[in-house]
Amino acid sequence: MLHVICCVLHASCPMIYFNNVSKIYPGGTVSLEDVTLSVSPGEFISIVGHSGAGKTTLLKLLMAEEHPTTGSVSYESIDVHRLRGKQLNMLRRRVGVVFQDFRLLSNKTAYENIAFAMEASGKTEAEIRTDVPYVLDLVDLTDRALHFPHQLSGGEKQRLAIARAIINQPEVIIADEPTGNLDPVNTYEVVQILKKINDLGTTVILTTHNTSVIDSIGKRVITLDKGRVIRDEKHAPSKK
Repeated sequence: MLHVICCVLHASCPMIYFNNVSKIYPGGTVSLEDVTLSVSPGEFISIVGHSGAGKTTLLKLLMAEEHPTTGSVSYESIDVHRLRGKQLNMLRRRVGVVFQDFRLLSNKTAYENIAFAMEASGKTEAEIRTDVPYVLDLVDLTDRALHFPHQLSGGEKQRLAIARAIINQPEVIIADEPTGNLDPVNTYEVVQILKKINDLGTTVILTTHNTSVIDSIGKRVITLDKGRVIRDEKHAPSKK
């Protein structure tokens, strides 16, 4: 049985630490300035801020897609920007990423999109046959397994993207504005799935500008403004 969501705060779960991180792009554009924050195992963190506040840069630094100008980013006490080759690939496999624009394979069905991610990580056919139906059920897409992306609604595409992100048992899910293109009903469904994943032990880092999403989660909120952390609240107010 797929145990992607069953980390339940084991020691294998990560601790993420940004230590006095600044990112300045050529030309002098400051994306992040002196950011220090930590993410504990099993947390659900919402990172909020206006466009250009530095949210996406923060995530790219964690994935080592960008390098800090100063400071360091650690994952389980390992400086991610010192990793190269196979070590970096191994780190990235421990993190599942969900994008606003889905990034699904248009020529593959929902089942095949998830199976392809498993094949790429070297999973067996037996594992694929067991795990893909399980995760499709988790995101309520069992009856869409043989549908292609163009046959799915926006909400269904995003739920499929989440299924693909969790299929290889990541310790962390990064969701970068996953509800940005969705209506309120589909936004609610996607948030509920992310909460379910977190409740079962997986760390979730969500970027959003949607205040209703933040309120519905009721967990820690980090606010960025012009590249600086201006607020770090342990609990957002939950709507009843």
